[in-house]
Amino acid sequence: MIRGNSASGKSSVAQGLRDHYGRGVAIVGQDVIRRNVLREHDTPGGANIALLGRIARQALDAGFHVVLEGILYADRYSHMITSLVRDHRGVSACYYLDVPLETTLDRHASKADAAYLEQVTDTHLTSWYRELDLLPGGLEAVIPVDSTLQDTVARIGRDTDLIPAAAPPPQSKPSQGDRMNPLVLMSDPQVAAIPVRECGEPLVDVRNHDFRVDPRKQDPLGAFAHVREGILTRLKHARSLLPAGTDLLFIEGYRPLALQQRYFTAYRDELAAAHPDWAPEHLHQAASRYVSPPEIAPHSAGAAVDVTLVDQDGHELDLGTRVNASPEESNGTCFTHAPNLSDQARHHRTLLLNAMESAGFTNYGTEFWHFSAADRYDALKRQEPHARYGPIELP
Repeated sequence: MIRGNSASGKSSVAQGLRDHYGRGVAIVGQDVIRRNVLREHDTPGGANIALLGRIARQALDAGFHVVLEGILYADRYSHMITSLVRDHRGVSACYYLDVPLETTLDRHASKADAAYLEQVTDTHLTSWYRELDLLPGGLEAVIPVDSTLQDTVARIGRDTDLIPAAAPPPQSKPSQGDRMNPLVLMSDPQVAAIPVRECGEPLVDVRNHDFRVDPRKQDPLGAFAHVREGILTRLKHARSLLPAGTDLLFIEGYRPLALQQRYFTAYRDELAAAHPDWAPEHLHQAASRYVSPPEIAPHSAGAAVDVTLVDQDGHELDLGTRVNASPEESNGTCFTHAPNLSDQARHHRTLLLNAMESAGFTNYGTEFWHFSAADRYDALKRQEPHARYGPIELP
């Protein structure tokens, strides 16, 4: 949330944050809603106040980061803002751009828009100006006038982890078998080296949110249908990006650590039986193509989902091989960019990949169906300093 007097630089900071991060940032501007959408004056109890809050909440629910910006006088907007901060389980940060009236007038005079200068005069700016109009409770950080636009954007980016969503390094398309060196595997020491700064988001049940849920991984406690709250939000966003007549099929989310250990050990033992000459290190690495080592498993953090696509009647679309097919069973077509795919399967994979990545997920390149966010693997791929989700127990 960015507040400040007129011409203090709020809109420029908001746009700078979006430019810095990329897609996935929603800018909710007070002036756009009040002036352009509603064409109402800024008055106590104005219709724009509640509408700003609702738009911000809807964008958050759809998986966007939200930048709410405007003059947003404390006595009129504080209840709406503090409610947003209170209800948002992710990172919230509020800033006040402290710019003196003299500087405000100088900045205004330098604008190139003659029509705007004619409509908004120094008299208007002076009448609107409130000195250090802070929200109650010490909610805001004050950014002084000598902070440049670049410095302000960088500070907010650091405070909120709203850093560039760096694309994964270029990778050649993996083929079948063990020709997987371009991929970063879950067993890579770089993944385990990423620290976890646990955010404390709870696990939630996707079955309560109108998703198509496949029962193949169902367990007595329903653990499979749980994900972190932020992952659910991203799933909703991804679903909204799919073309009409296509839907997500949710297969598995949270996986208790003991179950993850059992899966990993069973597959490693299967490989050991087939390749008795492989060293333990080789077995560990090869097993991680298909099952994550338990100590860093995204599923056990509630941060990963296994999903595929279905048509409007719930029939699974052709994505080249069945979900959860091992590299051996699928002849390598489980790899996301496997070359031996039909045009139809490749098209469907592209639809799934684009929707999930646009919603902030990272795909594990050995499994077209596996996506995660804010875990160690995702943090490494995005070059982020830490993960937000670590191992968690189902309550």
